[in-house]
Amino acid sequence: MPEPVDVVRLVIPLVVGIVLGYFLRNNKSLSLNLNKIVSGTILVLIFSLGFTIGSNNDLLAMMPNVGLSAIVLLSTTLLFSKIFAKAARKLMKI
Repeated sequence: MPEPVDVVRLVIPLVVGIVLGYFLRNNKSLSLNLNKIVSGTILVLIFSLGFTIGSNNDLLAMMPNVGLSAIVLLSTTLLFSKIFAKAARKLMKI
């Protein structure tokens, strides 16, 4: 279980970001610049994750099992989403 201090270190920036985003939501030029920054940051995080996986032999050895589990989870999620969406459409008669 995470320490309360660790959770606070994550929640405070999130709340500050939400508040700033709320008050600055109509500023289109700031929004466009932030979208580029966020996209770049996400790409760096994905690269870092891939680098970490590639450099960890134990984690790399587990990838086939993790990949198979991910495919099963993805497939069942898509299947049931489609089933429930069709059921909802029939119930709503769309």
